[in-house]
Amino acid sequence: MAGRSGARPVAPTVAQEGILRRQSARESAARTYARALPIVPVRARGLTIEGADGRRYLDCLSGAGTLALGHNHPVVLEAIRKVLDSGAPLHVLDLATPVKDAFTTELFRTLPPGLADSARIQFCGPAGTDAVEAALKLVRAATGREGMFAFTGAYHGMTAGALEASGGATDVRVARLPYPQDYRCPFGLGGARGAELSARWTESLLDDTKSGVPAPAGMILEPVQGEGGVLPAPDAWLRRMREITAARGIPLIADEVQTGVGRTGAFWAVEHSGVVPDVMVLSKAIGGSLPLAVVVYRDNLDVWPPGAHAGTFRGNQLAMAAGAATLAYVRENGLAERAATLGTRMLTELRSLAAEYPCIGEVRGRGLMIGVELVDPGVGPGPEADSGAGTDSASGSGAGMDSGSGFGSGSGTGTDAGPGSAGGPVRRSSTAEPSGEAGPTADGCAARMTPSPTAPPRSDTSDGLPFTAPPRPPAPELAAAVQRECLRRGLIVELGGRHSSVVRLLPPLTITDEQAAAVLDRLADALATAARTHHG
Repeated sequence: MAGRSGARPVAPTVAQEGILRRQSARESAARTYARALPIVPVRARGLTIEGADGRRYLDCLSGAGTLALGHNHPVVLEAIRKVLDSGAPLHVLDLATPVKDAFTTELFRTLPPGLADSARIQFCGPAGTDAVEAALKLVRAATGREGMFAFTGAYHGMTAGALEASGGATDVRVARLPYPQDYRCPFGLGGARGAELSARWTESLLDDTKSGVPAPAGMILEPVQGEGGVLPAPDAWLRRMREITAARGIPLIADEVQTGVGRTGAFWAVEHSGVVPDVMVLSKAIGGSLPLAVVVYRDNLDVWPPGAHAGTFRGNQLAMAAGAATLAYVRENGLAERAATLGTRMLTELRSLAAEYPCIGEVRGRGLMIGVELVDPGVGPGPEADSGAGTDSASGSGAGMDSGSGFGSGSGTGTDAGPGSAGGPVRRSSTAEPSGEAGPTADGCAARMTPSPTAPPRSDTSDGLPFTAPPRPPAPELAAAVQRECLRRGLIVELGGRHSSVVRLLPPLTITDEQAAAVLDRLADALATAARTHHG
C-alpha cells in the first residue's frame, strides 16, 4: 500500500462526524437513541464510555438496563473467552449443552422459591419482546382463553402481541387497567386510596357479568413501569393483583425484562412484595450484555405442543455463558442489596434537589431504577391533569390514608428505606474522573418504601375524599434540554414517560459511591442550566 503510511491521520472529531453522517444517511428513520445521543462509542469499561472523539462519558443508560455489571466486566469477558477458546459450538438451536445447563442452573438458583420448585423454561428469540409473545401464547394455550389484562402506561416490546399489551395500543384483544400512581393518579387520589380503587376496578371487570370483558387468559404487569415513567407498583397492590388472579384461575405474568437481576434492590422486583407469579418474562441483564430472552413458568402451564414457540437464535451460547457469570456475580456479591442502599441515597439527594427547582414534579424509583419527572412550573394544570393521561408517577405508601384498605404503610413506591438509608450523601465534586467498581456490601435490602415528598399536595373535598391537587403539565422540551446538557457534561441519560418528560437513570449495579456523586453533580448542573435557559 505505497504512500499510505505518509497519509495525514484523520482527527478524532472529524472521524466521528463522518460516521454519524453516514449513519444518518444509511439507517432507518425509526432509529431512536442515536438521535438524542450523537456519539460514537469506541471503548468502554464499567460505567465509562469513550467516544471516537476522545471524550469520556458516564453511562447511566446501560443498554436500557442491560448492563448489570457495566461495560466489559472482567467476569463477563472471561466467560465469553472460555467458550470461544474451548471450541464449543456457538449456535445449537435448542439442543442441550454444558453452557446452557450451567446457565439454567444458575438462573433457577435465583428464582423466587415458590416458582423455582416447579419451574419450566422456554428459550426464546433473543429479545424481551419475543419472550412476551411466548408468555402470551403460553397462557392462551393453557387456559383456552384469548383476552388479556394489561395496564395503562405499560411497555412490553415492539412486536404485534407485545404492543397489544402496551400502553399505546389501539385495536387490541387486551382490557386496559389503571396502574396506580401518585403524581398523575387516574382517580385524582394517589396513595393507598388510588391503589385500592385500581384493585376494585379490576375485580369489578372480572366479577360483573355485564362488564363486557370476558375472563382473560392472563394478566401481564411490570413490577416497576420503566418506559412508562419509572412507576414502582405498591407492594400491597401487587399482592392484591396476585390474590385477584389466583382466586379466579388467571395466570399472572411478571415482565421483569428491565427490573430483573438486582436492578430494583431485590434480585427480582416481585420479591419486594413477596408475590410469586405464574410466569416471568426475562431478558436484558440475564444475557450479561449479549442477546438472550427466556420465559420461566409453573409446570402446570406447560401444555403447549413441540414447536409452539421457536426461534433460530434461541441457543446463543456466548450469551448464556455471559449471563451465567453475571447472575452468579450479582448473587455472590450482594449487588441487589447494594442497589437498594445506593438507590435510596441517590433518591434522597435528588429529592433535595427538587426542593430547589419547581420544574421537578416528582422524583421516584426503586433501587438503581430512578426517574425525575419534569414539569412546567409556569403553567397551570393542563386538561390531562385529572385523567392520568400525562406523564407518570409512583404511588406513595398511603400515609394518612385509610389504613383499612390494606394499602397502608409499607405498600408504597417512593424510595427504599432500608438499613442502608442512613448512609451519608453521595453528592460530591465531579472534577476527578471516577473509577473503580463496587464490590460486595453488607448493607441490607430495603423492605418498605416511603411516600414521595415531591408528590402534589392533597386537598379534601366535601365528601371527605383526599383528592390530590392537579399536577403541572409535563415538560418534554425541558427534559430534552436536560438530556442535551447532561451529554455536554459527559453524562448519558435516557428519557421516558408518556411525554418523554422523565429523566431516567439506569446505572450499572457496580457503580461506586464516587461515580454516583459525579452522576448527581452533572445532572444537577445540567438541570440548572436547562431550567435557566428554558424558563428565562
